[in-house]
Amino acid sequence: MRKIWVKVDPWDKELILTALEGGADGIMVEDGFGQKVKELGLVTVIASDGDLVPGKDAVTIPINSSDDEDEIIRLTKEKLVILECPDWTIIPLENLIARNADVVPIVKTYEEAETAFSILEIGVNQVMIHTDDAGELQKALSILKRSDEGTKIEEAEILEVKPIGMGDRVCVDTCTSMKVGQGMLVGNTSSVLFLVHAETVENPYVAPRPFRVNAGAVHAYTRVPGGKTRYLSELKAGDKVLLFDHKGSAEEAIIGRLKIEKRPMMLITAKIGSGTVATIVQNAETIRLTSPAGEPVSVVALKAGDKVLVTVEAGGRHFGHKIEETITEK
Repeated sequence: MRKIWVKVDPWDKELILTALEGGADGIMVEDGFGQKVKELGLVTVIASDGDLVPGKDAVTIPINSSDDEDEIIRLTKEKLVILECPDWTIIPLENLIARNADVVPIVKTYEEAETAFSILEIGVNQVMIHTDDAGELQKALSILKRSDEGTKIEEAEILEVKPIGMGDRVCVDTCTSMKVGQGMLVGNTSSVLFLVHAETVENPYVAPRPFRVNAGAVHAYTRVPGGKTRYLSELKAGDKVLLFDHKGSAEEAIIGRLKIEKRPMMLITAKIGSGTVATIVQNAETIRLTSPAGEPVSVVALKAGDKVLVTVEAGGRHFGHKIEETITEK
């Protein structure tokens, strides 16, 4: 996951607030100003009176040539290494990335940050933005903090929809208002997940709840940040999940609460290629999958031959982590 630090030097309250409101992972300030940041919001602070102390926990190093590389790599094993790069597109930074050194280059703009994140198609894991332009900082954070965990979305053809009796289903209430075309990827197997649509639709029975995804049964998998999956039953308030739209773009969301209740359930079976896939959801008009056009489709209206959106993943999962292993789930 990308980590975005912000350097504010000299002290500027407007920039600090912009960093906090934009979701910066940490802020670096002049010595003695750490507690002033803490008074404005809870965030990791690099300062003499902060969480990470310069010299002890974090070090700033200029990189001018390949001669600096070995020392920088040694230091990354002990401290947070912040790089001052006169020209941060130079070969030494590429070499550090190639050698898996976790460094934090200082950048001034969104464009510089995006380049740093894409060098050698691997990129750095974190950057530190240093600008005195609140507008530029806001722009950079708003774009860079979007999740980079998008996925390829494909079509599956419905084979059968049938009631299967009572079970425990999970509603995931997030701290995000979702739009038409957005929801969570959920399924019986980690290899194929259905795009279960958020409750954004007006209907005669209940008002829209765009923050909610009535996701499915307690055993089902869903995608979470860090390239992982988790069971719906494991989630709790404060955890993060990934929301996806019908084009596969991802967005992180914080869970506000989970509602697990006994409800009548239905099994949805579909095919993709030569394979058969399935998921289990509540048997109710308000639960919807997603059509290829990005429109919500009520599960009670689904019939054989209809197309819905899924994502397919090769390999398997072990404790939520993707592994290259043949696993059969039925």
